[in-house]
Amino acid sequence: MTTLQSAIQGAPDSVAVIVPGKPALEVTYKDLVAEVSSFQKKLAALGITTSSPVSIALVNSYEFIVSFLAASWQRAIAAPLNPNYKQEEFEFYIEDVKSAIVLVPRGAYAAASPAVKAAQKFRAAIAECYWDSARREVALDVKERGLLEGAPSQPSLVPQPDDIALVLHTSGTTSRPKVVPLTHRNLTRTMRNIQNTYQLTPADRTMLVMPLFHVHGLLCGLLAPLLSGGSMIVPPRFSATDFWRDFIAHGANWYTAVPTIHQILLKHPVPKPLPKIRFIRSCSSPLSPTVFHQLEQTFHAPVLEAYAMTEAAHQMTSNPLPPGKRKPGTVGLGQGVEVVILDDAGNPVPQGKEGEICIKGENVTKGYLNNPSANASAFTKDGYFRTGDQGKKDEDGYVIITGRIKELINKGGEKISPIELDNVLARHPAVSEAVSFAIPDEMYGQDIGVAIVLKQGHRLNEEELKKWVGEKLAKFKVPKKVSFAIMEREIAWGQVLIVLITRYTLRTSCPRRLPARFSGVLLPRPCRRGRDAQSCRFLSHRAFSSIYYSAVSVFIS
Repeated sequence: MTTLQSAIQGAPDSVAVIVPGKPALEVTYKDLVAEVSSFQKKLAALGITTSSPVSIALVNSYEFIVSFLAASWQRAIAAPLNPNYKQEEFEFYIEDVKSAIVLVPRGAYAAASPAVKAAQKFRAAIAECYWDSARREVALDVKERGLLEGAPSQPSLVPQPDDIALVLHTSGTTSRPKVVPLTHRNLTRTMRNIQNTYQLTPADRTMLVMPLFHVHGLLCGLLAPLLSGGSMIVPPRFSATDFWRDFIAHGANWYTAVPTIHQILLKHPVPKPLPKIRFIRSCSSPLSPTVFHQLEQTFHAPVLEAYAMTEAAHQMTSNPLPPGKRKPGTVGLGQGVEVVILDDAGNPVPQGKEGEICIKGENVTKGYLNNPSANASAFTKDGYFRTGDQGKKDEDGYVIITGRIKELINKGGEKISPIELDNVLARHPAVSEAVSFAIPDEMYGQDIGVAIVLKQGHRLNEEELKKWVGEKLAKFKVPKKVSFAIMEREIAWGQVLIVLITRYTLRTSCPRRLPARFSGVLLPRPCRRGRDAQSCRFLSHRAFSSIYYSAVSVFIS
């Protein structure tokens, strides 16, 4: 069971997938396997073979499931994309992975959708992919063959455990997202870990509300249930209005989601009678203890917070099912993954002391694609992957995340690189300097704030800038708050920050280095702590983050 082909374990006549609708589509394991095999042959006939990147720009659907599995069975590399991306974003991802073919929804070609235009720019083949109810099959309607024109038909292949089955981009502290390759072995290990953590069986049915272009939805909502022989309800997107109707009508007994979705459900009427829910899983963003208790009290089900990341093929830790101890404010125990807390030198710290959360396991990627510098810093000397998160273990070994060493904005589970946003903002003709940062948000946990210095003689208001960003980036990357700084003369933003930082007193241990995007910002005076006090003049990640956000809030107030 070390490939996505061998890991589908459901009984042939058991239901695997339910797509709500009028009528609903119900698919058995026998039909699913047959449909994936048929679609695999269609891809092979086009010339898709070992390591061919197959980009999938589809919403959650049966056709997504079939095309994803078929690509992996053919030893190709599935590259799911957010179907709501703008053309510029599609262009980046399609070019970056050198897509052989881009799968788009029915009607996208005639509408010249952003994904279609991006695929045409790089001569990727384009095919509409949809459920053909008349023929009872997932159609592959090829519109352009692009660089596959004249490619010979290929035989149906058998995947191998160390084949790359999936690539996803992860936002980072550099402007260019990193490419994470995940093998069949990585994925199936996580599938088994999730199955073991939640004791999934063929009797379990999940309500899949997380997008399948993220590892959260893909691994926990889709692949782990397939390994357990269970089933899933797959609406095209999360709808609070339809959630409980579909959950009850189709007999779900658990779901996994980000805290934002949990909070939305808490604000909507609770169904009466309440369905029996075996457990509720929360992941991809911190769950507050308040929401934890509200969920348990409202839905009469244990809430299990987990911790995951793309590089680990999703899950790393989780709180256990009853009678195991659930601890609000923690992300639980390692689940088939070795979790250690290390200092900057890569050495273990005493229990209860903070350090960087690092992991090792069969689920963890071997490294980013074509990025030796990132790989050099991503792993410790002993082979542990550095998560970039700061944390500690409590007396029972439960992991507590205390902060982020990396500088991503975590908006309801969507990880946004501030550098990426800064670079887009800086392209506006009226913008001289721009900096983006996380701001607290009741619904999403964090949202995006930006501070702008306008060029002399230029005018720009908040709505104009938001609209402009919305034309360049996906909707979730549009800032919530924009503040403008009026300067009498042009001044480098770094200089502005230095002026502001001098108003604050540093209260932390001897710092070592700045995040890359702020290298060169100095303390207003030498550090007074530590052996190297006289020579150490750089702010630590933690100290700088605290002062930086405080400085920005003062500056934009």
